[in-house]
Amino acid sequence: MKKKVYSILALIPPNKEGEIVLKEALYFHSTLGVRLVVLNVIKDPTFFVRNFQPHKVEMTIKNAKEELTNFVKKVVGNEIPNNIVISVRAGNPINILLDKSKKDGLEFLLIDKSNSDYPGALEKDKINKLVSQSKCPVLTINKDFGVPKIKNIAIPIDITQSTKKRLLWATLLAKKYDAKITILSALNVNINEAKSLALKNAWKIRYLLWDHDVECDIKVLKVHNQETHKAILKYLEEEKPELVLIRTHQESIFSNTNIGRFVSEIVHGSKLPVFTVNYTPNPIESLFL
Repeated sequence: MKKKVYSILALIPPNKEGEIVLKEALYFHSTLGVRLVVLNVIKDPTFFVRNFQPHKVEMTIKNAKEELTNFVKKVVGNEIPNNIVISVRAGNPINILLDKSKKDGLEFLLIDKSNSDYPGALEKDKINKLVSQSKCPVLTINKDFGVPKIKNIAIPIDITQSTKKRLLWATLLAKKYDAKITILSALNVNINEAKSLALKNAWKIRYLLWDHDVECDIKVLKVHNQETHKAILKYLEEEKPELVLIRTHQESIFSNTNIGRFVSEIVHGSKLPVFTVNYTPNPIESLFL
C-alpha cells in the first residue's frame, strides 16, 4: 500500500510580502515534518486567449511557475527540497483553494490575513468564505507579526459549538510543540459559574486533554457589558498565546453561508495565528505522533 503523503498548502505570491508569509509556512513545514505546496494564483486569461490562444496560457503559467520557483529558491537559500512543491494556477484564488481543499487531501491551508492590499492578498470577506467552506482546516496568519515558537495554544469556547472535532487537532499540535492548552471561557458577570454551559464545556475539554497527557488550564473571562469576542480578543492581546484554535460552525458549511460573527471576529481581530477546524473528519494520529 502506498504511504500517504501529508501536505499543507500555502497561498504565496512571489513578492516582498509573500516572502514573509513563505517564511512562516516554512516554519510549520519543518516543525510538522510535512510536504509544503507553495501556490500562487495568477489572473485568469480572457475568454479569447483561453479559447483561441491556448499556447499563450501555457506560456504564462510556465513563466509564472519559473518566477515562483526562483522566488522560493531565494528564500530557502538553496535548491528546493523534494518535499516542497511549486504550483501555479490561473483563476479565482478562493475557488481554487476550495477546490484543492476538497480534492488534494490536504491537512490544512495557510493564508495571510493581514488585511493588506499587496498583489495576491485576500480580502476579509473572501477569507471568511474560505474558512467557512474549506473541506480542511485553515491556518490564518498575520505577516506583520509572524509566528513565534508555539508554547501555548488558546481555545476560545463558544457555547454553540461542539467540542469533539477540534479535540484531536488540539492534542496533536500540543504534543508536537510540547505546548500547553489554555481554554478561554467568557462568562457574563451575572451568570453563576457553576451553572455556566460554556464552563461545563471547558471542563469537558480539559478532562479529555488530560486523558491524552496534555497540560491544560481554564481561564474564565468575566464579560462586563461587552460581547464575548471582545473579552477573548482582549485576553489574546494581553497574554499573547502563540496559536489560537477555534471551531467553525458546521451549519455554515452545509448551507454555503459565511462563518458566524464570533469566529470571524476572532480570526480577523486577533493578530495571532488562528487555526480554524471545520466539520471534516479528524486527522490521522500518525501525522504528528
